[in-house]
Order: sequence, then C-alpha cells, then structure tokens
Amino acid sequence: MRFAGPVKRVLMLSWEFPPRIVGGIARHVDELSRALASAGVEVDVLTAHHPGAPSEEIVQPGLRVLRAGPSPVQSVDFICDIHQLDFGLLQRFITADRRQSRGYDLIHAHEWLVAFAARTLRFGLDLPLAATMHATEWGRNGGVRTPMQQYIHSVEWMLAYDAWRVICCSHAMEDELQTALQVPSDKLRVIPNGVEPRRLRSSGPPSKLASFRRRWARDDERIVLFVGRLVREKGVEVLIDSMPEVLRAHPEARLVVAGGGPRDHLVGRARRHGLGHKVTFAGHVSDELADLYAVADVAVFPSLYEPFGIVALEAMAAGVPVVTSDIGGFREVVRHGATGLHTWASNPQSLAWGIKQVLGDPFLATRLGRRAQEEVLSRFNWGGIVEQTIGVYQEVLELSGAHTRPVVFSRAAAPEAIGPGLRARYLGVTEPELAGAATRS
Repeated sequence: MRFAGPVKRVLMLSWEFPPRIVGGIARHVDELSRALASAGVEVDVLTAHHPGAPSEEIVQPGLRVLRAGPSPVQSVDFICDIHQLDFGLLQRFITADRRQSRGYDLIHAHEWLVAFAARTLRFGLDLPLAATMHATEWGRNGGVRTPMQQYIHSVEWMLAYDAWRVICCSHAMEDELQTALQVPSDKLRVIPNGVEPRRLRSSGPPSKLASFRRRWARDDERIVLFVGRLVREKGVEVLIDSMPEVLRAHPEARLVVAGGGPRDHLVGRARRHGLGHKVTFAGHVSDELADLYAVADVAVFPSLYEPFGIVALEAMAAGVPVVTSDIGGFREVVRHGATGLHTWASNPQSLAWGIKQVLGDPFLATRLGRRAQEEVLSRFNWGGIVEQTIGVYQEVLELSGAHTRPVVFSRAAAPEAIGPGLRARYLGVTEPELAGAATRS
C-alpha cells in the first residue's frame, strides 16, 4: 500500500505556459505552480514547445519547466496537432527522467489537450491523477454535434474518468461537468482561479503611461476595453453591436479590442455599424496588459459562455470597473452592483446600459473599482487557493494509498451509460462481452 504522506512533488501537464499564452490556462498554471513551489511543493511543469523558450527552465526554487521540442512534421489538422503535442510531452519527460529521477507523488493534468500524455504517464509510472477541467466542448458550443466535437467530448470524458479528483473553477462549471460529462458529484472539487495583483499593476511613470494611452485613443476619448480571444463564445460581436447606443450617449467613447484570433468579420461588423473610426483592434497583448488596464475607463466582458472569467478578475485586480454578461462563472466572480455590473447575455441593449452606467457615473466607477480590488485580495488570493489545491492532492494520495481506482464499467451498466467515446476495443473485450463484464478495480 502506498503511504499517503504529505505531498512533496507534482508533475503538472499543460498545453500552454508563458511565454506561450493561448488563453487563461497559461496564466493559471503559471501562478498556481509558483504558489505551490512557494508553499514547499516541488513542481515540474511539462508543456509545449515555444519558439525561443528554453527546453528546461528553473523558474524559481522548486519550480522547473520542461518544454517539448517542435514537431518534426506538419500536422494535417488540430486533432493531429494535439496528438503530436502529447507525444512530444512524453518524449520530453523520458529524456528529462534519464538525467534526474523526480519521485513524483501524483500527476496534475490541465484540460483534455494533455489527456493522452497524462493517461500514459499515469499508467506507466503507476501514479494517481488529478485533473483540472477549465471548460467543456459541450459548453463552448451549446451542445455536441460535429464529429470533431464528439471526439473532444470523448477525450474530456476519458480525462475526467481517469482522474481520482476533478477540480473546476466555479459552481457553474461543477454543474456543467455533472450534466455534460456525468462526473459524479463526490469526485468534483470547486476551487476558484486566482490572480497575482502585482502582475496587473502598471509601474511606468505618468508621462510614459500617457504616451502609451495615445497609441489607442485620443486624450479626449474614453476607453472601453475588451480583453480575450476573438472567438464567438467571448461575445465580441455583441459588444460591437452595443457601441452605437453607447456612442449616442457618450460620443467620446472608443472601443479597444485586445486579443488574438481571426478578426476580419469583426472589422466588417464595425464598419457596417459606421464604427470604423471608433474601434481599435490591438491584437494579442501580454507584456503590456497592465498598462492597458491602467488606461481603460471600463472593461467589458460580454461572454456567451464563461466557466470562470479570469479576464474579469484581472481587470478587478487592476481596479478597472467591469461590466460582464450574467452567465457562468461571472455570476460568482462579480457581485452585481458591488464589484461590477451584470448585463443580459447576448443582448446589446443591456450591455450598452451597463457601459453607460459606468461612463456616466464617476462615483459608481470609482466605487466598483475599489471594492473589486479588495475582493480580489480577500477571495481570490493564491494562499487560500494553494491550500485548497494541496487538500485535493492529499485526498488523491489517500485514495491511491487505499488502492482505490476509478470504476471502468459495472455489470448493470448499459453500453450507452458507460460514457461517451468508450469502446470495447479500449477495454480489451469484445462487444458482446461489454454489457456483462465484471467491474474492474
């Protein structure tokens, strides 16, 4: 029996880690791993290749980053790219382990993109697995319809099934995992995302900040800021559609859209509204994010789907008043009327109302920004989050020490109840044997 002592070493897998930043996972894994290392838990982060970033890096005492090499061949599609990523992660781990044995206590995988590498290491090293599910394919698309969506959905189910404990960032996400992936409630643990406030503080002198601001707006304009990926679920279209009404009340407003992704359709949408001169597309912003928040008058996040809303948390940490949609994690991160304003999702008129409230009332804007900063420090600090995370790790070790294993299938289970994507060939049995096979421990 494995002794479930205190957690000492963790192998963490993530498809993104700074300087590779695709979405919010990179920042989350970065700050979580740093905080764990500061709390005395040694962490190795196994992550994807990024041009110019070292293949091995000691970020701070107790935190090592191992980056896979570039793929030797060009992938034909996204799924192929992810499979090559997972093979690259495994190769990187094997070559690193030749030089230094780590004696890990457990594996912590973030999202389905690293599921196959995590599963291989779980069985190959005989280590228990914890997983953090940041979103689901079902939630992103309002259902699962296409073969690609079905495939990703199946891999998400596999990761959630393989893990001893599944961490999610909000109660909204907890409900989603139970609905979309049938994850048992006693397997789920809700731990919010956090943010490091110092990262969001602009350190430049006022003159430099004023010069930076002129890159995006004139001195007499007020900045309405969006930060996020330019994908449908983030609701940028709704924000653009709300701007004519905002500009009728506040002609001095200017929309600044900061984020990577295809934007031609958004540029065209702004032009059709006659807003070409009032919308600035800043592209992907990383190192200048703190300065961008510092010059914004209001930060707007009109997502159609949002498991947590870490961008809102970043804006709150920077002291910018926030306006969000009233969905998912936003309902838990932002308290309406106290630390920000909620508006109806996918409703340009409601969104315009929220933006006008902030732009038209400087006292409200100041109060929302101040209270939001206080809330970040009290509710979303990494000290408390790390304590909860280590608690989940300890649960996983105790379960592992008791020789518990996730149930593959039960004798009473119908094939369709076993889980999306699970096939007899994965289990080493024939289709007729599937329904009547005994439970594997």
